Amino acid sequence: MDALINYLLQFGHLNTQQIALIKSKGVEKEIKKDAYYQKAGKIPREVIFLTEGIFRICYYNHKGDEITKYFIDENNFVADLDSYNQGIPSTEYAQAVTDSKYIALSKEAMLDLSLTIVGWDEIVNKIIVKGFAEKVTKISTMMSEDATERYLRFFERFPTLANRIPLSYLASYLGITQSSLSRIRKNISD
Repeated sequence: MDALINYLLQFGHLNTQQIALIKSKGVEKEIKKDAYYQKAGKIPREVIFLTEGIFRICYYNHKGDEITKYFIDENNFVADLDSYNQGIPSTEYAQAVTDSKYIALSKEAMLDLSLTIVGWDEIVNKIIVKGFAEKVTKISTMMSEDATERYLRFFERFPTLANRIPLSYLASYLGITQSSLSRIRKNISD
């Protein structure tokens, strides 16, 4: 629970009672490697804070190919905000790439925190803005890079992830085939 509190404190002040309330609302859970936390077609009923492990967010394109949009590692929130806020079915899957642990905050808990803690909504909004800014930066950077540059940037940004996720997921995320990824890795190591 401390990882969640430390993360929240980066975005605003919380007193001892507020921290205790947040801890009372969070539920610690685990999920096994390859299990889906969220499936497309389901309405999200909670937001989670990943304390251990890696998730990937993916979807199926019109051809039925599975596409990895991005990865989420420790000390980050996992939430399909549009679906969560609007109460509509998600179009994405969230899958545990490794055995993972997380803290779940139900929609009711989030509402209670919003009504009880002065400044809670401001903290949440700062976290959302940070997440959106990171996504925009990642997408705009990837659009201008070739496959080798995208791979090197991924490795630079997530040095511990590359060896913890299957190559098929990484290739999908980079927008290349697995054989292209193998060639890139071979060329870099030569």
